Amino acid sequence: MNFNDLFHFLEELQQNNNNNKEWMDANRKWYKSLRNDFIVWLDDLDMTMAQLHDDYYPTPGKKGINRINNNLMFHPNKPVYKDHFGAGLDKAPNSADFYIEIGLKHCLLAGGRWRPDSKTLRSIRDAIDYNGEELQKILDKPSFKKMFGGLYQDEKLVSSPKGFSNDHLHIELLRNKTFAVEYQLTRADVLGDDFKEKIVAVYKEMLPFRQYLNQAVTV
Repeated sequence: MNFNDLFHFLEELQQNNNNNKEWMDANRKWYKSLRNDFIVWLDDLDMTMAQLHDDYYPTPGKKGINRINNNLMFHPNKPVYKDHFGAGLDKAPNSADFYIEIGLKHCLLAGGRWRPDSKTLRSIRDAIDYNGEELQKILDKPSFKKMFGGLYQDEKLVSSPKGFSNDHLHIELLRNKTFAVEYQLTRADVLGDDFKEKIVAVYKEMLPFRQYLNQAVTV
């Protein structure tokens, strides 16, 4: 995968009023070539990560890759096209997948639950109520803290969620609306010879966290 070319394409797309269908149509062959290469790269990464644990959910690149179009129906003020290529792997139904984003503003690896629906959020909170010590142990692991810092900082409840007391042992965890972590990459990381090894290392460190969340919504 020529990530230099991918960055070049995204830079051209985002400048000089190019973020429109006319420019994309004129450069569709370039885009399709990059998209196909990204899918092949994802397929290779998927096969590598499938060997890391028995419950890995095989996710071919065509299934994992996200559309480059923004959803203008719900976000009419956004540009027509995103400034990144993104994909989810280990993408079992109703699970916390492993997300990869390579773009101009952000290059990152992430996983977890971003503002889940009320039913899923309740399941996660019930799991924390039952065994929050396990989640806290994962979050407090030195290598985990070094890699991710902690949970992604998103909106939190000011008071306790319905059904939980303010003096709950794990009230700070329960107040979260998002349960996710992310690892920021640099462009140099993406272009480096050891990029795949970096992804595998982040995936392995994140895995117990994602498994905790997945277990929470299946019990």
